[in-house]
Amino acid sequence: MIKANIIKAHLALFGGHVIYAANHFIAKGIMPEKLDPRPFVLFRVLGAGILFWCIKLFIKEKVEKKDFFRLILCGLFGASCNQLFFFEGLSITSPIDTSIIMTSSPTVTFILSMIFLKEKTTTNKIIGLSIGAIGAIGLVWYGQVAEGTSSFLGNLFIFLNVVSFSLYQVTVKPLMKKYHFITIISWVFLFGLLFTIPFGLNDAVFNTDYSLFTTNTFLVIGYVILFTTFLTFLFNIYALRQVSPSVAGSYTYIQPAVSFAIVLMLVYFFNNDTYSEDINLVKVLSCLFVIIGVYLISKKTKSSA
Repeated sequence: MIKANIIKAHLALFGGHVIYAANHFIAKGIMPEKLDPRPFVLFRVLGAGILFWCIKLFIKEKVEKKDFFRLILCGLFGASCNQLFFFEGLSITSPIDTSIIMTSSPTVTFILSMIFLKEKTTTNKIIGLSIGAIGAIGLVWYGQVAEGTSSFLGNLFIFLNVVSFSLYQVTVKPLMKKYHFITIISWVFLFGLLFTIPFGLNDAVFNTDYSLFTTNTFLVIGYVILFTTFLTFLFNIYALRQVSPSVAGSYTYIQPAVSFAIVLMLVYFFNNDTYSEDINLVKVLSCLFVIIGVYLISKKTKSSA
C-alpha cells in the first residue's frame, strides 16, 4: 500500500510538471496584449480558490489556531508572491528560460530545508548545490545579452518565483502530517487571495479591456485556473504527503524537456518560429548544469521516499 502511494505521488509530480511546462507557452500567449499579469493572477487565485472551497465543504475539519500563522505564510509564498513573480516574469521573458530556471527549485528547496527542516547535507549535495547554482545564476545573467525573447528582469522575476514556491514547500510540509490536503490548500488560497487583491483588483476592474477577449482568451484563463493551478496544486500537495520537498522539487527538470519539444512542434508542424532563437548552446548547458546539480542533491533522498 505504501509503495502504491509513493508511485501515485511520483505520477502526480510528473503530470503536474508537464502541465506547468505547457503553461509557459499557453499563458504567455495572452500576456500582456489581452491581459496584464496582475489581474491574471487575481483571476487564477480566485477561480482556483472557489474550486478548492467547493471540495472543502465536504471535508469537516477544523484547524488549530496555532497553525493559522503558518497557513498565512503558505498563502503569501505559495498562492500570492510566487504567482505574481511568475506571471510578471513570463510576460517579459522566454518560456524556455522560465522552464530552465524552474529547475533550480530543488536547489533552493534544499537550502531552505537545511535551514528550517534541518535536512542533513552531504558532499554530493554541496557539489550539486554549487553546480546547480552556476546553471541557474548563469541563465538569469544571460538574459541581458541573449537573442530572442529573453529578459534579465523577467528571468530574475522567475527566479524569485522559485524562491517563493520553495519557501511554501518547506513551510507547508509540517502541516501535511496534521490535516487533509484539501483543508490546507483551501486556506492557502484564501489567504493568498487576500494578499493578491491589492495588486490585481484595480487593473482587473479599471485597466482591462474585456472587449478584446476572444474565445481563446477565456480558454487560456480556464486552462490556467483548472489545470495549472487547481490540478497541479492538488498533485503537489498530495505528493508532499508521501515524499520530501527535495524529491518533489526534483521533478522540475521535466519542464525544459517538454518546453524544448513544444518549440520544435511549433516550428516544424505549425510554422511558428517565435521561440526558435530561444534555444541555444548556453541555455542547453545551463539546463544540464542545473539537472546535474538536482541529481546530486536528490540522489540520497529518493531512496528514503
